[in-house]
Amino acid sequence: MSLLTRRKLKDRLKANDAPLFGTFIKTPTVHGVEIIGGLGYDFVIIDAEHAPFDRSAIELLILAARASGVMALVRVGDTHAHEVLTALDNGADGVVAPHIWSADRAKQLVAMSRYGGKRGFSNSPRAGGYGARSLWEHVDLADSEVAVIAMIEDPEAIENIDAILATEGLDAIFIGRGDLTVAMNDRVPGAPLVKEATEKLLDAAQRASKPVFILAANPDEAAYYRRRGVRCFVLSSDQGFLRAAAQQALSAFSAVCTEPV
Repeated sequence: MSLLTRRKLKDRLKANDAPLFGTFIKTPTVHGVEIIGGLGYDFVIIDAEHAPFDRSAIELLILAARASGVMALVRVGDTHAHEVLTALDNGADGVVAPHIWSADRAKQLVAMSRYGGKRGFSNSPRAGGYGARSLWEHVDLADSEVAVIAMIEDPEAIENIDAILATEGLDAIFIGRGDLTVAMNDRVPGAPLVKEATEKLLDAAQRASKPVFILAANPDEAAYYRRRGVRCFVLSSDQGFLRAAAQQALSAFSAVCTEPV
């Protein structure tokens, strides 16, 4: 798949048609990305917030995504310029930033991701075709194609969600229910406080016509959120898939190999 046909994440977010499926990449090897791409997933989120990735590892994972025809997002650790630039200069299709709890934080994220804001310019990295694109060609193409996604995972973000969603240049939100559960100390089975907060966030996103990413725990949950208008589903992670498959295999084989020889 060519670069021009592959890098259409923002267009697909705006299309409001078929759902998109992806997973987190938490292991610093290219193999998981290639397998996920080969299976037909739409995107991967390279987890530079929690996983042991340096700049070189992020670069290789983005290359693997390109080779596999899967879109590559990078979850950065913060909205600092060097973290966002590492992702975008290496050719990521977009950035996902954690803990965007206010409109000011959202504006900072957008500014660091756009040349019309505070993104440092260079057309010499991969994103600029190693200098093949002219200055303004690269600026216009990058600003039109890079997707900027804010993670909503703090109680303050729920209070400020309308202002966050109104931020010009913000393309989507990712509802981070894990962090919300911890932040709200919602220890009750089923996490009712987080469920209520999620519904409020979904209502706000619908009012603002803003796409939503969510990590779905199972197909029934995904079906419910699809009916609520969610189109972008994150399914576990490379490590999660490996653990689940390994556990299933061990249990199955152990069950049939218990009889003495």
